[in-house]
Amino acid sequence: MNMKLTNTLSTMLDDPRLFRQHAYVNGKWTHGDGGREETVFDPATGEVIGYIPWLEAHQIREAVDAADAAFVHWRALRADERAERLMAWHDLLQAHREDLAIIMTLEQGKPLPDARGEVEYGASFVRWFAEEGKRTFGETIPSHIPNAALGTLKEPVGIATLITPWNFPLAMITRKAAAALAAGCTVVVKPAGETPFSALALAELAERAGIPAGVFNVVLGEPAEVSKILCAEERVKALSFTGSTRVGRLLLEQSAQTVKRVSLELGGNAPFIVGPDMDPKEAAFAAVAAKFQTAGQDCLAANRILVHESIHDEFVEHFAERMAALTVGNGMESEVDLGPLIHRQAVDKAAAIVDDAISRGATLVAGDQTRAPGENFFMPVLLTGVTPQMKVWREENFAPVAGVTAYRDDDEVIEMANDTEYGLAAYVYTHDIRRIWKLLRALEYGMVSVNSVKMTGPPVPFGGVKQSGLGREGGITGIDEYLETKYYCLGALGSVSGS
Repeated sequence: MNMKLTNTLSTMLDDPRLFRQHAYVNGKWTHGDGGREETVFDPATGEVIGYIPWLEAHQIREAVDAADAAFVHWRALRADERAERLMAWHDLLQAHREDLAIIMTLEQGKPLPDARGEVEYGASFVRWFAEEGKRTFGETIPSHIPNAALGTLKEPVGIATLITPWNFPLAMITRKAAAALAAGCTVVVKPAGETPFSALALAELAERAGIPAGVFNVVLGEPAEVSKILCAEERVKALSFTGSTRVGRLLLEQSAQTVKRVSLELGGNAPFIVGPDMDPKEAAFAAVAAKFQTAGQDCLAANRILVHESIHDEFVEHFAERMAALTVGNGMESEVDLGPLIHRQAVDKAAAIVDDAISRGATLVAGDQTRAPGENFFMPVLLTGVTPQMKVWREENFAPVAGVTAYRDDDEVIEMANDTEYGLAAYVYTHDIRRIWKLLRALEYGMVSVNSVKMTGPPVPFGGVKQSGLGREGGITGIDEYLETKYYCLGALGSVSGS
């Protein structure tokens, strides 16, 4: 493997062993047998930060072999024994928060304070599921069969494949893996090629926490090739994917042949609805926070900002003022609000979305791209007069592009908000309890946040409806994605069958 680095990432860490450039299979750091590798760049500077191997097909299957062998022993542990190892993992994540944040910022681009927050967020799921694994209760069923006892047990489904995105390279793994491991499953993780080093640091800390070889594996390679192998593998019983709706559809189709348990957290096109009773400045500042988190590269980012016509102009004025105060730059620098987009293609897509909107009649209020500090940066954009014919309305733009549209009344804004194939999250800003309840019930979204930008966390059943996904992550239901319900009937010895 090419070990030349133009960015001495390992020298920036208190614990250089957290920076790994190998896959992790069956407790061993693994090269690719075919000599193929992928270069990982810092999106802020374009510098090389490392290289990762692409595993061959037989090596992917070896990871499944390892997970299959480890499953027998991992599922046999008591729930509290698995919890102890998960809590050790949690404590190590917290102890190495700064190193993990540095790795994340360099490979993903988000500001260092945001990366620290993601480490905290990711660790919180490990703690949550360490506790939740001890509460996977079965039931006692009142018997309708004479001399018999009826009930249920919760059993781990088996090996789970976890395919995760680049925008939250640590927390999307812990949210899935902690639930699966607590349930008694073993996992094969496929992180995004743009951000592999957070996943590999997690593997290093999992090993230190006493999670046995084969229980937590990280495979690397060409995404379509790896996912095809894992979806076709009959021993893999569950698939959890976070990413685009387009890829989610493909994985669902591929998994159908082996009838896997599938959970999907897919795209979003979140409306941000502002009622006529709101303070325009308060609502505008909240909308900026909801839109520009992770430079807009967030499935929860406000995509369509729908403002009552009576306060529209004042709202836009305050939004532009607050947006102008955001600092765009390298996430390793202090006081940066927005880092780069993940790569140049994302910048080109954002520019095309803005150009499409303007060509169809939208007004560019702010967004001077000549001020971008590098080729992977995109300055925040504010558009008004956005209509359903524009890409900025129809597509999840995954960029710092905000589109504002005026509406007349509640019925109209409900229709506008639901005018999308997506149904992940929606924001509502109003103090009118009647309006709150009406919108809460009428919006076709898996999550609705009222007067709050922050809505996620370990107790929350995170997930969407329509083409935003299947299943839920987090909360008391998150572990159910990795459990089967087994019914039992205990008949009395010597009883006559069917009596």
